[in-house]
Amino acid sequence: MSEIAVQNAGATLPETALTAALGRRSIVLVGMMGAGKSSIGRRVAARLGLPFVDADTEIEKAASMTIPEIFSAHGEAYFRAGEARVIARLLESGPQVLATGGGAFMNPETRAVIRAKGISIWLNATFDILMRRVKRRADRPMLAGPDPVEALTRLIEERYPVYAEAELTVESRDVPHETIVSEIITKLCNHPSLVGGAGNTEARGQ
Repeated sequence: MSEIAVQNAGATLPETALTAALGRRSIVLVGMMGAGKSSIGRRVAARLGLPFVDADTEIEKAASMTIPEIFSAHGEAYFRAGEARVIARLLESGPQVLATGGGAFMNPETRAVIRAKGISIWLNATFDILMRRVKRRADRPMLAGPDPVEALTRLIEERYPVYAEAELTVESRDVPHETIVSEIITKLCNHPSLVGGAGNTEARGQ
């Protein structure tokens, strides 16, 4: 039995119905670095029996370089162009749970592709939570300057109005991961384009 089959065997009826209702669409997590897109995304994928894909990991594979190395050698514009191409390619192979980098959703073309081939979810986190999480790591090119507090503040001001265009928003906060996973799945089950296939079982006469 495949890994996905094993996972589906343990899924509840609404979760199984949700996976079927997605068709070939992907669940796409957007938000700032440190919002938990990868850690939450892996758990959502496991609950739904879907593959999990990290866009940043796929970019590094395609370039045979780490993201900090790409920024250093070629600059942000080069990285963003490659990021857009990789995400567009990944969305052709749904359904999946796809975690995107913090700047990916800022690209209008990427947002359009995500709308066409996925359902976007913004993991929204406060400044304090993000700063506490990201300061543990030194591999964040967008915060590599002399004042990471100013840089993070600026990024939040620039990005949050665009992240707000995502179809769903879930608050990323310091609670057990499974709490946030359950909130994501509940919101997906009530999403207008999925209600017919993943809504509550009583409404379908089950």
